[in-house]
Amino acid sequence: MQQQDINTDARARIDKWLWHARFFKTRGLSAKLVSGGHVRVNGDKIAKAAHSVGPGDVLTFPQARQVRVIRILALGARRGPAAEAQALYEDLTPPAERLNVPAGPKYEGKGRPTKRDRRKLDLNRRDALD
Repeated sequence: MQQQDINTDARARIDKWLWHARFFKTRGLSAKLVSGGHVRVNGDKIAKAAHSVGPGDVLTFPQARQVRVIRILALGARRGPAAEAQALYEDLTPPAERLNVPAGPKYEGKGRPTKRDRRKLDLNRRDALD
């Protein structure tokens, strides 16, 4: 296996870099976020997906339910595996702001209701309508 070279002296489009670093699933989603004016580069708002970024730049953008602060360490040559993508940046987001959101809602701490429980709920609803 060959190690992919990481280019450290060039510049890249911000939408492409965000996609390479695996912050967004598609390049279109990253371009939409940038075009919407939700991304800051070194504290300045940008609105063009073609804005150039390079190593040393600090990006601030919303992702899911938190605001991410990232320092670019390198530019990737491809959208590779997660380990390769994580080598492209340093996460400066304060640990207190990182959210631990549960995977999904629970029903009274018991998990998903069984078929028997759902039938009981349906019977109770019919009685309440009478």
